[in-house]
Amino acid sequence: MNGTPRGFNRFLLGLLGLMLLVLGAAVVALAAVPAAGSWWQGWSAPQLESLRALAARTRLSPTMGSWIWVLAAACLLVVVIVMVAWIANQGKGRTGILLERAGSAEDDGAAGKVVLSCAVAEQALKSALSERTDLASASVSSWNFRGQASLRVRVLPRQGVAPHEVAGDIGALVESLDQLLGVQVPVLVSIGSGARSRFTKAERVR
Repeated sequence: MNGTPRGFNRFLLGLLGLMLLVLGAAVVALAAVPAAGSWWQGWSAPQLESLRALAARTRLSPTMGSWIWVLAAACLLVVVIVMVAWIANQGKGRTGILLERAGSAEDDGAAGKVVLSCAVAEQALKSALSERTDLASASVSSWNFRGQASLRVRVLPRQGVAPHEVAGDIGALVESLDQLLGVQVPVLVSIGSGARSRFTKAERVR
């Protein structure tokens, strides 16, 4: 529901995993296969000499280093900027306005605008869910989904609680919320499980 670029993230993770796999296989081959180690020594020595000769030819002055290091620093700076932009794009899509409707003189005699905060719906649902003893935790957040404000309800039932019953009860709460607000709000219900639901005991009234 949020604006996280999941496809791009999966591509980066897959590419990084492939690179690490190739690097690990190469290190194992160099350490375990004598022929591979000999080949690496014979291949790397000329390459190292070529790099040293290139660094000597590209010196900015006799007392300064090669301009290649300046180019490498610029490339690293670009990588840092791209990484910062990538981090900033994670988790976007939150919204704080659930409903915004322009009023008119025909409504109550005065023109204006009605703005309904998402906190109203969030607190209403969270308050109703917090009273349930069959839930280990419950959270409600607001997101902008395809240009429309939507709610995401995440609940963690305790062990032994039927998920379909929880989903039905949440659906009834959402319908009551729609009637209260006078507008139908899209809601995504996420029912999870974890160690907390397995080891947390349910409270019982005696």
